Amino acid sequence: MTPYVVGLGGSLRGGSTTDNVLRLALKVAASAGARTLHLGGLELNLPMYSPDIVERTPAARRLLDELRKADGIIIGSPSYHGSISGYVKNALDYVEDLHNEPAPYFDGRAVGCISIASGWHGAVSTLDALRSVVHALRGWPTPLGVPIVAPSPLFDASGNCVVAKVQEQIEIMARQVVDFASRAGTHRTLPAAARSVRIGTATQGASHPPGVNRQDGSTTSTVHGPTEEPVLVR
Repeated sequence: MTPYVVGLGGSLRGGSTTDNVLRLALKVAASAGARTLHLGGLELNLPMYSPDIVERTPAARRLLDELRKADGIIIGSPSYHGSISGYVKNALDYVEDLHNEPAPYFDGRAVGCISIASGWHGAVSTLDALRSVVHALRGWPTPLGVPIVAPSPLFDASGNCVVAKVQEQIEIMARQVVDFASRAGTHRTLPAAARSVRIGTATQGASHPPGVNRQDGSTTSTVHGPTEEPVLVR
C-alpha cells in the first residue's frame, strides 16, 4: 500500500517557519513513498470547536475527511506562551468528531510532532503538550519528536533548510511516520474486536508500536481498539 500522510498545523501568517518545516517533513515523507497533503494557513482558520454544533464548515469537513483517510499524521505548532497555539489546538479539537469511526480519533496511526520556538523552554514544553494530545487521541507519537529553536533564517530563499541538525531530525521523524504507516495502515480499519494483530514472535501483552523491534529481536503489530474512556468530557 502507499501510505497517506497528512501534515497539520502552521499559522495564519503566510510563509511561517512552522509551515516551512511542515512542508520539509512532507517532502521527506513523499520521497519515502507516501502520498502527502499539507493543511495549514486559511484551511485551518476554523470556528471555535463546539461539540454541540452539528453543522460543520466546508473547511472543517475537509479536515475531518482527510484525517479519516490518513495513515500517518505530522503536526507542527509554534510555541505560544509555552504551549500549542490556539490555531493548532482548535483544529485538533475537531478530531473529537471522529469518535464513532471504526478507528476513532488517531487510533492506530503514527503521529510526528514538531514544535517551533525562540527558546528551548517553549520548544520542549510545546512538544510535550503536542505528544500528550496525541496520546489522548489514541495516536502513536513517533519515537523522535522534533523541538526546534529557530535561528534567523532557518530556510534560504529557495526553501532549503540551512541547519543540518534540523534537517536530519525532520528526515528521521518523517521516515518513522511513513515506516509505521506502511506497516500498520492496513490494520486500523478492521473492526475493534479484530484490531489486535500479531506478527513474528511477539509475546502476549506487548505494548510496542506495530513493527517496532523488541529487545529480543521479535516484532509486534498490536494495535489497541477503543477504550471506554471519553476523550472529550462534554
